[in-house]
Amino acid sequence: MRRRHRSTLVAALAAVALATAPSAPALGTSSTSPTQGATAVAAADRVLRVYNNNIENLVVNNSDGTCTRISGPDHLTSILVDDAGRTGTSGVVAPDILIVQQVRGTGQAEAYADQLSAKFGYPAGTYGAIVAWSDPEPWGSTHKCSSQSLGDLKKKQTNGIIWNTRTLSLAAGDISKYWSAGWLKPGTAYANGAGCTLYKPPNSDPDSTDYYKWKRTSAIAARFTIKATGTSVFAATMHLPQENRQNACAGDGDRGIANSGIHLGADATSLLNASTIRIVGIDANRTGIAPGTLGGYGMTGYGSKATSGSSKIDYLFVKGSVQPSGIDHTVSGTKSNHLALYGFISY
Repeated sequence: MRRRHRSTLVAALAAVALATAPSAPALGTSSTSPTQGATAVAAADRVLRVYNNNIENLVVNNSDGTCTRISGPDHLTSILVDDAGRTGTSGVVAPDILIVQQVRGTGQAEAYADQLSAKFGYPAGTYGAIVAWSDPEPWGSTHKCSSQSLGDLKKKQTNGIIWNTRTLSLAAGDISKYWSAGWLKPGTAYANGAGCTLYKPPNSDPDSTDYYKWKRTSAIAARFTIKATGTSVFAATMHLPQENRQNACAGDGDRGIANSGIHLGADATSLLNASTIRIVGIDANRTGIAPGTLGGYGMTGYGSKATSGSSKIDYLFVKGSVQPSGIDHTVSGTKSNHLALYGFISY
């Protein structure tokens, strides 16, 4: 499975220019390359603009049990900010990296990336996309949507990274293998982490409804290069299970880094160690993760406001010179059940 998954990621690099409908179920195989928008561009202000958001498959769960579908352009408008943290102004600059959780697969990720390209007048394919699973199997039933058709849109879930090919390059060898989150399987004693295990078969949900739910927590990372300077940039996307809120689990008998439930896969760690700027975006499904949790990797957490209802469960960790934010690096108008986090990194 890992070999097949790896080839899918490499193929994604060759196909990032493909404009794909949001419901497309599989990776495109077009031979088109993103050369149209891939000419090296040096940012005039030498700033790397990074965002993190669980986009919830672009379907919002409302408090009354209904759900609302959000278009990619509307969602992007709601998260992208200018240097003062304001959305919708002429000062909003094209982002360099979007770290996202809960997309349906390659089809939705590439369509969202092309909508981002169009927003700034760039050709399709200017933004590339990689995901942990190209076409994850569906799981669940209604996903708390009174409309089954909207609930169905949330049944396939994976995590991805979208990047600007004008400012960043990515080599096929600089994409990590996926790695699995940890969890405490229901009915298992926590015992200070001793009951924790990797959330993947055979330790995943055994029932048919939730059998593939574990794939939504598969993480992936990549090492980019800033074209204008050669600076290396590590980025990772993670989504931990709900069980992490009560009991921090990162793997077999492992509570995670600083007892947070967070861990990095071996491939990802190698890419991180070879990078100057380091970024981790995560829906941890856990409150109280301190800004210094990833301090051992030189990273600091940004943003302290609640990101999901009254809880802060989403985090952005960065090693780099992050500009101050008048809105606490948290975008309050995000059109998702999770507020977006951002960091503008000088280099």
